[in-house]
Amino acid sequence: MVQTKSIYIALGSNTGDKFQYLQLAVNEIHQKIGAIQIISKVFSSPAFGFEGDDFFNACLLVNTNLKPKKVLSLLLAIEKDLGRLPSVKDQYESRCIDLDIIFYEDEILESKTLVIPHPEMHKRKFVLQPLRNIGKQVLHPKFDKTVEELLIECDDNSVLKPINIWLKNPSKAYDFSLYNYVAIEGNIGAGKTSLATTMSKEFNAKLILERFADNPFLPKFYKEPQRYAFTLEMSFLADRYQQISDDLSQLDLFKDFIVSDYDVFKSLIFSKITLPKDEFMLYRKLFYQVYKDIPKPDLYVYLYQNTQRLQENIKKRGRKYEKEIQDEYLDKINAGYLEFLKSHPEFNVKIIDISKKDFVKNRADYLWILDQICEV
Repeated sequence: MVQTKSIYIALGSNTGDKFQYLQLAVNEIHQKIGAIQIISKVFSSPAFGFEGDDFFNACLLVNTNLKPKKVLSLLLAIEKDLGRLPSVKDQYESRCIDLDIIFYEDEILESKTLVIPHPEMHKRKFVLQPLRNIGKQVLHPKFDKTVEELLIECDDNSVLKPINIWLKNPSKAYDFSLYNYVAIEGNIGAGKTSLATTMSKEFNAKLILERFADNPFLPKFYKEPQRYAFTLEMSFLADRYQQISDDLSQLDLFKDFIVSDYDVFKSLIFSKITLPKDEFMLYRKLFYQVYKDIPKPDLYVYLYQNTQRLQENIKKRGRKYEKEIQDEYLDKINAGYLEFLKSHPEFNVKIIDISKKDFVKNRADYLWILDQICEV
C-alpha cells in the first residue's frame, strides 16, 4: 500500500484574472497531485522584489502518494499549461501563476532542482500569512519553529489584505453524506482494499479492512482445497461476523461514515464455489442465521475486473498462497457476485467496470471511479 504524505503548496498570481488562475491551478492540483484537504484565504500582497501589480496568494494542504520531485514536475507542467512563460533565472517578474512546494511532511531535501522546505519561505509574508491560516502550528523541520513563530519574526514589512472571495475545493464535489456505511467489493485482486483505504483518507471515513491475512487456513486451502474448504469458510464467516459487528457498533464521532473492503455476503458467494453441495447446504443455513443480524451497506460498490487483469494484479502483490489461483476459479467468483447483485434489487448497488483503469497509479482513473460512485 502506497503511503500518503501531506504537503503544503503556495500559489500566486499577479497578471490577468488572478483569482481565476488560482482556481484553475487548484483544480489541476486536485486532478493530478492529490486530495486537497484545506485551502487558505486568498490574500492580496504587493509585488516582491520588483515593480508590478499586486499578487493574489493562497496556500493548500494536499495529501499525495507522489514523491517530491514528481510533485515538482507536475507543478511545473501545470504552470506551463496555464500559460506561464519561462522565467529569467534569479529574477523576480510578473507571472500568471506561481506554484511552490513549501513543506513535504517534515522532510528535508536539498538537490539541484528542489529544496524542501522552501529556502525563502521564512522571509516572505505572502507565503507565511496564507500558510498560517491553515497550519499555524506546523513546525519547520530545520528551524524548529512553528509557522506562526516564523511570521512573527519575519522582517518582511509587506501589508497583506484578505480577499473576500474563496477558492472552491474540487474534493468537496464528492458527496457521501447520504451514506453511513459503504462496502467496496470485487474479485481477488480487483483493488478493493486500495480503493477503500484511499477513500477513507480523503473523505474522513472509518476504515474496516478484512483480516484475511491472519487466517491460518487460507494457505492450506490453496494447497488442498477439498480438505480445508469447509473449515476455511466457517473461519471466515466467524471472523467477518465478529469484525463487522464490533466495528459497526463502535461509533466514531470524528468520522463522517464507514467504508469497508468487503461485505459479509461474500462468504456465501465463495462457499458456493468451494464447497460440495451437501456441505454448502449446511453452510448456507448457518450463514443466514448470522447474516440476518448484520447491518447492510447503504451503498454496495462492486469493482469488476476482467480475469486477465486480476491475474496481473495477483502476481504483482506476490502472495505465495495465491500463485496457483486458476482463471476458472476467478471466473466463477465474478459470476457469483453478479448473480448475487442481480438477485437483490433492494440493495443500492454500483457495478463499475475498471478493467481498463489503474486507479492506484493514475489519479484521473481514481477520480473517474469517484464520479461513478457519486453519480445520481
